[in-house]
Amino acid sequence: MHAAVGDLSTGRLLHSKNADLAVPIASVTKVMTAMVVLDADQPLDEWVPILGWQQKTEKNAYSRIRVDSESRRDQLLKLALMSSENLASHTLARHYPGGFDAFVAAMNRKAETLGMTRSRFDDPTGLSLGNVASAADLLKMLAAAYDYDLIRAYSTTYQHHASFKGPRYSLAYGNTNPLTASSRWDVQLSKTGYLKEAGRCLVMVADIDGDAIGMVFLNSFGTRTPLGDAGRTRRWLTTGESGRVAGAALDYERAAVRSLNGYADD
Repeated sequence: MHAAVGDLSTGRLLHSKNADLAVPIASVTKVMTAMVVLDADQPLDEWVPILGWQQKTEKNAYSRIRVDSESRRDQLLKLALMSSENLASHTLARHYPGGFDAFVAAMNRKAETLGMTRSRFDDPTGLSLGNVASAADLLKMLAAAYDYDLIRAYSTTYQHHASFKGPRYSLAYGNTNPLTASSRWDVQLSKTGYLKEAGRCLVMVADIDGDAIGMVFLNSFGTRTPLGDAGRTRRWLTTGESGRVAGAALDYERAAVRSLNGYADD
């Protein structure tokens, strides 16, 4: 529904579709969260208490992490990126210098610095519908995040066993993007997102024929549609053929376009 594809090494835009419309971005937000955390240069090996929600969230914020236990800051960042752990993201923001509100302000300053003129952030998790951006803006965000070694490494980690203390326990996590485990892909940065209002979202950087290609897909239909979009994009870039799109996905897109144009859905 909303897409932007570009070559990050040259800055060349390769494809765009409804790329300038600001829409909810769900957990894609966490890429910006990660940049703000790393920019603060706080000790990544510091053990920090897991803090509960500062305010009621708009969406389900279930987490397996125990409030008042402790985790290293770098582990919370890894869980936020690879497994989209919301409480991990929230805790990182609350331990930011100045606290949660200062963190959100820093997110918006970072967006402004990157020229993301159609973006706004209300929280570090993406659970807020106030987190909006255009696909074109998110391509800029991807290009900036690609310069952070830890974001590339953590966001593409396929599995991780997280260790906590106070009390001591461990939890197993997997990456929300199955392409990070595929031998057919060289995924170099990844973040998925989903809310009912945002649809299925994926931002990703992949090596395609030696080029770092940034892909942004927002408001896709179905769990695997963004993955199919990524595959079709790679096929188009390497062979000139894009392949077939499922009928249900096309119907979803047509309905969304009618809604954007002011028409009621059927």
